[in-house]
Amino acid sequence: MQKISLVIPCYNEQEALPIFYQEVTAVFSRLDYEYELIFVNDGSKDDTLICLRELADKDRHITYLSFSKNFGKEAAIYAGFCNAKGDYIAVIDADMQDPPSLLPQMIEILETGDYDSVATRRVSREGEPKIRSWFARQFYKLINQISDADIVDGARDYRLMKREMVESIVAMGEYNRFSKGIFGWVGFRTYWLPYQNVERAAGETKWSFGKLFRYAVDGIINFSHVPLSIASWFGMLMTVCSFLMLIFIVVRRLIFGDPVAGWASTICIIVFIGGLQMFCLGIMGQYIAKTYMETKHRPHYIIAETNREDVIKIK
Repeated sequence: MQKISLVIPCYNEQEALPIFYQEVTAVFSRLDYEYELIFVNDGSKDDTLICLRELADKDRHITYLSFSKNFGKEAAIYAGFCNAKGDYIAVIDADMQDPPSLLPQMIEILETGDYDSVATRRVSREGEPKIRSWFARQFYKLINQISDADIVDGARDYRLMKREMVESIVAMGEYNRFSKGIFGWVGFRTYWLPYQNVERAAGETKWSFGKLFRYAVDGIINFSHVPLSIASWFGMLMTVCSFLMLIFIVVRRLIFGDPVAGWASTICIIVFIGGLQMFCLGIMGQYIAKTYMETKHRPHYIIAETNREDVIKIK
C-alpha cells in the first residue's frame, strides 16, 4: 500500500491544531492509503509542543519534530522533507487555510501519471487587506520576469509531490531557501489546482507585512541576479551623465565665463549621487550577506525533541 506523508510546519498553532487534526484524520479515514503526519514545531512559544505530544501519544500516524529554536518555515519544510517516508509527500499549513479536503482530488490527479506534483493556487484573496493583495500580485509578476523560477500568481506552499521530486528538492542543500522558487526551479510536471481563499480556523497570522516583504526580497535575491545588473546599469548611467555634465560645464565656461555657482543644486546632485551609490552598495551587500551565510555551512535546523528514533536531527 502506498504511503502519504504530510509535512505540517507549526509556529504558535495550539488553537488550530485540534481543528486541523480532526479534519485531516477524517479525510484519511475515507482514503485507502497508509499515511503519516509530520508536525514540525518551529520553536513555538505557546503550548504547541504540549499539544503535539498529546496527539502523538494517541495516534501512531503522528511524528513530531521540535526545533531547539525558531529556524523559520523554510527550515521546517526542509526538516519534514528530510524525514518523510511516503511515496507521496505534501506540505500543508495547520491553520486550515490549506484545506485538507483537497487531498483526495490531488491524489487522484497524481495517480493518473501525467503529473509529478499537484500545487494549489488561490484564485481569490477575500478577507486579505487590499494593499497586501496588490503587493503580492506585483511580486509574482516581478519575480517571473526577472528569474527562472516558475511561480504562479496566488501559489501556495500547499502541494502534493512524488518522492522523486522531493528528493531533488532535498538535494538542494542551500541555506537560504525559498520554497516557492525551488519548487519551480527543479522542474517536473506540475498541475495547478485553483481554490477559493479560506480564512484561518483559529489564532492569528504570523506573517506581518514586514515579514512578507523581507520574504519577497529573499526570493528575488535567491533566484535572480537582475538587481546586481540594475546596480551596474545605474553606475554606467551616472558615469555617462557625469561626463555629459563635465562637457556642459567646460563649454559654458569657455562661452560665458565663470558663472555664479549655486550651492543648492550642488548639494542636490551630491545627495542624489550618494543615494544611488548607497542603493547599489545595499544591493551588493544583500548578495554578499547571502553568500556569507552559505559559506558558514550552518545546519538548516536542530531538532531538540521528537517521538521517533530514526529522524535526522541536524542537517
